[in-house]
Amino acid sequence: MDFAFNNSFHDAMEGFYAPAEAAKPSVPMLLAFNPVLAARLGLVSDGVNDDQIARIFSGMEMPAGANPLAFAYAGHQFGHFSAQLGDGRALLLGEIIAPDGARFDVQLKGSGPTAFSRNGDGKAAIGPVLREFLVSEAMAAMGVPTTRSLAAVATGDRVQREQTHPGAVLTRIASSHIRVGTFQFFAAHFGVEHVTQLSDYTIHRHFLELAAASNRHLALLDRVIGLQCDLVAHWLGIGFIHGVMNTDNVAISGETIDYGPCAFMDRFAVETVFSSIDANGRYAYGRQPQIMHWNMARFAEALLPAIHAVDPADVDRAKAMVEAIPDRFRVIWHHRMRSKLGLVQAGEADGRLIDALFAELEQHRVDFTSFFRALAQLLRGDGATLQALLPDAEAMAPWIADWWVQFERFAIAPLERADAMDAVNPVYIPRNHQVERALVAAEAGDMAPWRALLEVVQNPYVVRPEWDDYAHPAPIDSVPHVTFCGT
Repeated sequence: MDFAFNNSFHDAMEGFYAPAEAAKPSVPMLLAFNPVLAARLGLVSDGVNDDQIARIFSGMEMPAGANPLAFAYAGHQFGHFSAQLGDGRALLLGEIIAPDGARFDVQLKGSGPTAFSRNGDGKAAIGPVLREFLVSEAMAAMGVPTTRSLAAVATGDRVQREQTHPGAVLTRIASSHIRVGTFQFFAAHFGVEHVTQLSDYTIHRHFLELAAASNRHLALLDRVIGLQCDLVAHWLGIGFIHGVMNTDNVAISGETIDYGPCAFMDRFAVETVFSSIDANGRYAYGRQPQIMHWNMARFAEALLPAIHAVDPADVDRAKAMVEAIPDRFRVIWHHRMRSKLGLVQAGEADGRLIDALFAELEQHRVDFTSFFRALAQLLRGDGATLQALLPDAEAMAPWIADWWVQFERFAIAPLERADAMDAVNPVYIPRNHQVERALVAAEAGDMAPWRALLEVVQNPYVVRPEWDDYAHPAPIDSVPHVTFCGT
């Protein structure tokens, strides 16, 4: 397998990382491989057997041209600043350029300790590895900006957490692994020259058109704010809860990164938290826009030395950008919700309609994913699907009447709008009880449930009768779902 590495970060950013080596696994065995993604990256796997793939993507063999390294970064974790974090259980093999010219990082996650491990073992257990593979690929299938999963390999070793688990390594693909926390690290420790160098590299790599801006660093702030607003609107629109929105988990590229204690909401509740470590609900579903705003304020702080060096007056412009985030987000959020609700143009009543909808969903504890598909069925003359989600015939009737009034503003056939709604509202998400069932089976050696679930969530929009069980939430009397970081 020829990677044809082109390692710009390694070559241009010495001092921004530490060299690293992967720990040698005992008996690497391929659990999952993503041939569609491999083709997207230009990696030819024809003629390469599973054992060879496992050796490469477990870290046992370094492919030619790799320059393994661990990124340095800092971060606010649950609001508290940690001045040095870094890749403590991951290493970047290098960068490859896809056939269309796009550049991607190839990173091993769970490959052993690095200079940033802080006394950790640097390993990963099979559960978190397969969870990230499953959820990241589901997100990609739903059109959410995300890192991707190329391979999962069992190491043949055991890792100790609350108890011992089989070890595994994930190969993660990203546009880059530059984070808000990367900027924070160099702002805190080195100052304006390093921040400027990192900003210039980021612009050259991701947003080359910004290089000509009067203040390119201010333009970078503006672009990243826009990407993060769009990303969190995506999350809210599918009921996704990241679970650990620390600044070291915020990618400058606008991709979802670091699937730790993440999960999808079944029955709607705005304060839903799944993470075992989020005792105060800092990263609850409904707080994600506010936390995004807070994280972007921290990004602005880290960028200010570079912004100021170009034009001191732009510091006030940066502050104004940050202050405008709530209004900017709300515009993007309303646009996304209009698509989900079949509304093709903005209207004065949209905000009221959307806010009222979420109050109704909360009051009646409606299954979030199923609701929007059922609403489309209503346009097809089928009211029974929606009624089955509600406690009684009158529940949500006033809201549905208001929605219908807004809908009638458009001279578009209801069936056409129903199809458009179905194109953006998934039938299948990684339901938490299904994910846990698949992970338990995988840890016991049976990958069949996990592979079946992966196929389902990679095809989220088209109803298949044989997949009916995957569309339903957990029983209402089931134990509340809890996720763990997995580090």
